[in-house]
Amino acid sequence: MKNIITTIIFCTLAAAVLHAQQQPHNTQFMYYKLGYNPGFAGSQDAPCVTCIYRQQWLGLDGAPSMAIATFNMPLNNQRVGIGANLYRHTIGITTMYNADLAYSYRVRLGRGMLGLGIQGSLRSMEQDFAKTSATQPKEQDGSIPGGSSSKFLFNFGTGLYYNSDKFYVGLSAPRLLENNIDFTDSDIIISREVQHFYLMGGVTFQLNDNLALKPQALLKHASKAPVDFDANVSLLVQNRYVAGVTYRLGGNKENGNGESIDLLVGAQLTPSLMFTFSYDYTLSDIKGYSNGSIEASIRYCIGKGSEEGKEYDNPRFF
Repeated sequence: MKNIITTIIFCTLAAAVLHAQQQPHNTQFMYYKLGYNPGFAGSQDAPCVTCIYRQQWLGLDGAPSMAIATFNMPLNNQRVGIGANLYRHTIGITTMYNADLAYSYRVRLGRGMLGLGIQGSLRSMEQDFAKTSATQPKEQDGSIPGGSSSKFLFNFGTGLYYNSDKFYVGLSAPRLLENNIDFTDSDIIISREVQHFYLMGGVTFQLNDNLALKPQALLKHASKAPVDFDANVSLLVQNRYVAGVTYRLGGNKENGNGESIDLLVGAQLTPSLMFTFSYDYTLSDIKGYSNGSIEASIRYCIGKGSEEGKEYDNPRFF
């Protein structure tokens, strides 16, 4: 049974490479903005490190999982920002290691700041065909490698990110090169990286001294693929606790219910340390084979993370 599921996952990956979103998604996108937009670098008032772990489709052999470490900090009185992302993503027989370096130049615009960001990325892609199974000896099919294959890819991208003390909006294309991602030596290119465009935004409504409502959204688009959309509404209590719900568009076209409904809770444990946890209840047909998805993150901000009254992003919740 595990071999069958692994084969299904591998076929799903191949379909995704050819016709759908190639980049992994995460429920807590609001705490991983630098992964989508290099213009975000330096928009917080303190250096911050965030670590995220995601396990998708629990109970399904070969399901996607991702471990992320991201860092960004302001320089030159918030006029410049630098940042870096490191992550490991696995799905089926494929493992991907990725490193991004981001730079943002920030200018005052109205009551907020506009970041103009660029980034370079280096990616290692590996596939271990020894993990696959076949109905006949794989040695008889020359198109199936006997062991593992790997390749390195360089890419670059750009983004715009505007934030004030009340709202933020960003538009980005973090990878612009359409690299060949085939693992064969053939001159015929079967699959390429495709450009992904991201539009994100959020606003804060202060309900009273202890409560704030924060709607946020992330729209993802890749060429020749359906548009993906995450919409989140979170309630911030006493500027310390957060609880929210997210609806993720996507899934399979047949049922039309979307991909998932996600629940998120978090707490500011200290002025510098925040922890969040989310659970995705799957709506697509794959829910019959898995027990949903989980994601956890921890963020630590150094220095000015506890100060109030800034015109920039609060590093704790926005």
